Amino acid sequence: MSEASNSDTPLRTTFNISLNGKTVSIGTVGQAYQFITSLSSVEWMEFKSLHEDAVNSLQGAAANGMLTVQATNALRALFIRARLL
Repeated sequence: MSEASNSDTPLRTTFNISLNGKTVSIGTVGQAYQFITSLSSVEWMEFKSLHEDAVNSLQGAAANGMLTVQATNALRALFIRARLL
């Protein structure tokens, strides 16, 4: 399993996403990484570039906590474009 999926590094904000009638809170790099990688690649196909940016940013933030701002911004862009926020 990826190092990023186990990261407890906090993001700069907590994202509350409504999915299938339930609210999912995403507040750490690990939670975000697990969320965006657990869905199939077909579900993210329309947002391929933003998804790749978010995955790469989360991997960077897992290794270096100073990159959480970039990871948070990448996630925000992906979630807004995918209409999850």
